[in-house]
Amino acid sequence: MAAPTDIEGAYATTEAEGHGGGLPQFETEHWAGQAGYLLFLFLILYLLIAKVFAPRMRRVFDERTETVATAIATARSVQDQAASQADAAKAELAQARASARATAEAAKARVTEEAKARQAAEEAQVNARIAEAEAVIAQSRNAAMANVSTVASDAAHAMIERLTGTKASAAEIKAALKGAA
Repeated sequence: MAAPTDIEGAYATTEAEGHGGGLPQFETEHWAGQAGYLLFLFLILYLLIAKVFAPRMRRVFDERTETVATAIATARSVQDQAASQADAAKAELAQARASARATAEAAKARVTEEAKARQAAEEAQVNARIAEAEAVIAQSRNAAMANVSTVASDAAHAMIERLTGTKASAAEIKAALKGAA
């Protein structure tokens, strides 16, 4: 036969050689070979997946699981350590606060005692000054009282002399001062 020059010629050539016009995989004479190839490829793919890819994936999954489990365990232990450290810090803080309160109370008591002692000393000083002042006042009063009779006598002489124009005797003045007292 002559070589076909177009597509219709190619179909005509295949039909002339005895082939049907359909797809070869649908022809029953090729099914046995196709089934053999299918089984062969399935077996190769199965072996590749079962012996190569699946173990690798299993190792990756196992490593991931182990990594996650290790990370979780580490995180829990770190969390437990942090909690214990936080508890210890709270205890230290409470102890420091108690110590600070005790120190503050001791300082307050010491300052109060010092203030009371200072106040008592100042009160003693003030009382001593008051006693001294009262003693000075008593001396001045006694001295003044001693001179009162002299001053009163002199004043009475001066008044009588001025009012009456005559001098009074000392006995009259003494009698007048005794009557006034």
